Amino acid sequence: MSPGTPGYGPELLGTRLRSLLDRLDTAVAGVYDDLGLEWFRIRFTAYLRVLADGPRSIKDLATAVGVTHSAASQTVALMVRDGLVSLEPGQDARERIAALTPAAERLLPVLHAEWAATASAARELEAELSGPLSALVDEMIAALDRRPMRERIAEADPGLLSRWEPIARDASRRRS
Repeated sequence: MSPGTPGYGPELLGTRLRSLLDRLDTAVAGVYDDLGLEWFRIRFTAYLRVLADGPRSIKDLATAVGVTHSAASQTVALMVRDGLVSLEPGQDARERIAALTPAAERLLPVLHAEWAATASAARELEAELSGPLSALVDEMIAALDRRPMRERIAEADPGLLSRWEPIARDASRRRS
């Protein structure tokens, strides 16, 4: 069976979602290329849009963008390297405050225009679907917050680990 074939179920959901995200990201990256921003990473846009409202701690930035502190810290480090963000110490030694550089501020009008065009295109795409994918994604995240996938897998086959963990570990040790 292939994607789109009736009966193609959730078995390969992660693979299909990665394929979908790859298609979307590749298309948006192409727009950045067309704008002359070949070096710009797609994930920077959300951070820059948040920082347009003023400096933020990495923790606050992570919350606003919806990622882990570690992911935000790594992305901010890349943005510092690319001259888009500066970092200053916060109120305690561990806190760092990110702020836009003048170069990033000059990019904001372009990024706001791209964001608006992408959001419009996403709404048009969702209108072609049987229901809004964004709502389904929100529902799935909420369901996984209630009961994580790892827990669901364990409940689907309570003996999975006891039956297969020794074999898997042995295979892992022998792979080289």
